[in-house]
Amino acid sequence: MGDAALRYAGVSLGYHGTPVLTDVELTLAGGQRLALVGPNGAGKSTLIKSVLGLVPVLGGTATVLGGAPAGARHRTGYVPQTGSLDADFPVTAAQVVMMGRYRRIGWWRPTRAVDRRAVREALDRVGLADRAGTHFGILSGGQRQRVLLARALAAEPELLLLDEPFNGVDAVSQEAVVRVLRELGAAGTALVLSTHDLTVARELADQVCLLNGRQWAIGPPAAALTGDILRRAYGGHAVDVGDGRTVLVEP
Repeated sequence: MGDAALRYAGVSLGYHGTPVLTDVELTLAGGQRLALVGPNGAGKSTLIKSVLGLVPVLGGTATVLGGAPAGARHRTGYVPQTGSLDADFPVTAAQVVMMGRYRRIGWWRPTRAVDRRAVREALDRVGLADRAGTHFGILSGGQRQRVLLARALAAEPELLLLDEPFNGVDAVSQEAVVRVLRELGAAGTALVLSTHDLTVARELADQVCLLNGRQWAIGPPAAALTGDILRRAYGGHAVDVGDGRTVLVEP
């Protein structure tokens, strides 16, 4: 057995010395899928950025792929929300995906045949091989999200982080993303995704981490997403509606 992809023990995270997320305890093995669930401002994006070494650990121990978070960044892929990339920037889908190869190529060096093949394969994997030459900005929101996923795939990561990958995504794109994520997990890639969608968390994740200023629960979806835990974590705004369903009403 190798090192865990993620190992957080008693971790507190924050900015300028002020904690915004505390009590994080989790271990994620290769091939496992972890969903981060919680209301807006709960600390989901903070936790994802800490894995990249972009948010300081104020307490506890955070290990990513066996070492310090920043040191593992070259082995980690990141899929932001589509709004993080300027849709007006004059680049094609293939050029966006090629950005995922830069750590292997080196800045200002010419691309190689192996890099161009990796880009084609990544676009094909997300179902957008025919859109390689299309301007990124004219793609639909779901297609742009798939391009950003292809960019991460081109980097061949051991750990993949996705920040709200299904926000504003059409059904076709969501199905394509879910299919790829299942394939990656089966191949041994560890996955961390943040989501507001409890159905996605229940159906896609092996583990769920429920956050709201601190970690409220960690474990299999059936154990971490009970109505009682959700009501407490969401400040009383979780309502059971029967048949195992829970509606979350945020103020």
